Amino acid sequence: MVSYILTILCGILVLVFDQLTKYYITTNYTLHQSSDFIKGLIDIVYIHNEGAAWGMLSGKTWLLVCFTLIAIVFCGYFFIKYGKNSKLLLWGLVLVLSGGIGNLVDRVFRGGKVIDFLHFEFWPDFPVFNVADCSIVIGVGILLLYFVIDTVKDIKNKRAQKGNENGDN
Repeated sequence: MVSYILTILCGILVLVFDQLTKYYITTNYTLHQSSDFIKGLIDIVYIHNEGAAWGMLSGKTWLLVCFTLIAIVFCGYFFIKYGKNSKLLLWGLVLVLSGGIGNLVDRVFRGGKVIDFLHFEFWPDFPVFNVADCSIVIGVGILLLYFVIDTVKDIKNKRAQKGNENGDN
């Protein structure tokens, strides 16, 4: 139960940090202004993103809001129903939820635009992103890891059961 509460608190902190960093950028930078953050690694580049990653679905705010709401409901359901079964599942779902809510807040309260500001200086074609995007990507990575581990466990259990049925001990 303690890990459940700590995970939720962490998710709230990620959401708050996402919104605080976006507030900082919008109040201290002008649109398209950039500066070094970690020289040679990450720049701050303030942009408005009306789409998803790489500008996909640009201008389709209603579709992105609907997709995000579906993802939030889906993650919320699995969080409540299965979150206590696995810490990996719990953390993955909370990070995806936090990031999804962070970007949804932008889309709803900033005219369909998400505030993005982190850019890899060494990878110029990579899209500009934000804390919520990081949370989503890390959360999805954890969920993938969870499903791989869970699948491997199922395969091992089925092999063990089959071995027991055949009298192999």
